[in-house]
Order: sequence, then C-alpha cells, then structure tokens
Amino acid sequence: MNPTLLRKAAAEALGTALLVAAVVGSGIMAERLAPAAPALALLCNTLATGAALVALIATFGPVSGAHFNPAVSLAEALSGRLATADLAAFAAAQVLGGVAGTWLAHAMFAEPILTVSTHIRVVPGALVSEAVATFGLLAVVLNVGQRSPRDAPFAVAAYITAAYWFTASTSFANPAVTLARALTHTYAGIRPADVLPFIGAQLAGALAATLVFRWLRMPKES
Repeated sequence: MNPTLLRKAAAEALGTALLVAAVVGSGIMAERLAPAAPALALLCNTLATGAALVALIATFGPVSGAHFNPAVSLAEALSGRLATADLAAFAAAQVLGGVAGTWLAHAMFAEPILTVSTHIRVVPGALVSEAVATFGLLAVVLNVGQRSPRDAPFAVAAYITAAYWFTASTSFANPAVTLARALTHTYAGIRPADVLPFIGAQLAGALAATLVFRWLRMPKES
C-alpha cells in the first residue's frame, strides 16, 4: 500500500471508529439515563450522532474525504472520484474502524467487550427505510460534497439527524456501521440475522442515488 493510500485508509479507520463510538456510546448513556423514555433516549442518540458527524467530517475530510461508509466509497468510485483499486482499502478500513469503535464504547462504559446483539431491526418498513435513508445520504454527499465542501459536514449531519426520526429503521445507512452495531448488546445493536438485509437495502439505495444523480447532472441536449 502506498503511503498516501495508507494515510487515507488510516483516516477512514479512525474516523469510522470515533463515529461508531459516538453512536454506541451515546446509545448506552441514553438508555442508562432514560430507560423508561424511549423517545428521549432516541433524541439523545440522534443529537450525539449528528454532532459527531459534523466534527468528524470537518476533521478528516481534508485527508480522506471522510466517507466513513462503504456505500459512500462505492458511489465515489462509480463516479470516478475514488480509484477502484483504493475502494477495497477504504471499505476494509471502515469495517475494522467500526468494530474498534464498538469495542471502544464498551470499554468506556464498562460493558463486556465481545458481545453480539439480539436487537431485532428487520420490522415492517425497515428495509425500505434503509434504502431511502441511504439514497438521501448519497444525494447529499454526491451534490453538496462536490459543490460546497465546506457545507458538507452540516448537510450530512442534518440529513442523518432527520433520518433517525423519519425512517422506521432509525437510519443506519452505512454497511460498516451496521456490521459494527451487530457486535453490541446495547441500545444501538442489530442482531446479526438482520445485517445482510440491511446492507443489501443500503447498497441498493446508494446505487440508485448514484445513477439518478448522474442522470440529473447530464449536460442538456442542444
């Protein structure tokens, strides 16, 4: 691996780890402080995730683009902005970083490091929700990220914050985060049996967004 790709992959791993630590850690904190108030717990989890996204995208964007998400990296590769040969390194870094982030959250809250979730996530509407959530996320990334990079951290965070609430799945929208969240038996978890259906829906949404916005941006016919 060349030094430039190594630095980018390291940034993706570290950024994804911190993002997942924020998602899982805030979920643990929310559940402990508001065990009888699920709406309040979700709100706390949402706000922490949105705030972390702004900070992390602003921090790591200049290094790697701050994808933190294999679906985003795939869309960037299909759009020609990420070398196809670099896609595997990005995705591997994101998955490994996500797992490390789950373990870090467990360590911070004195939870068992190695656990597996039993939280059922495939409920009616969840897979459609994941496709919609990922489609919208990619729409923001592919358009705001290209045309106004300074606004991208806020636009992405705003969309994910909203999607936590308007989707039945609470908007995972990220294969690496989905895999990582299967390894936590806490508020943010997803049982392993639900992981592949979620990832399939996410990739479908990402591919659809890539194709739709490629067509929308085509030069007008004379």
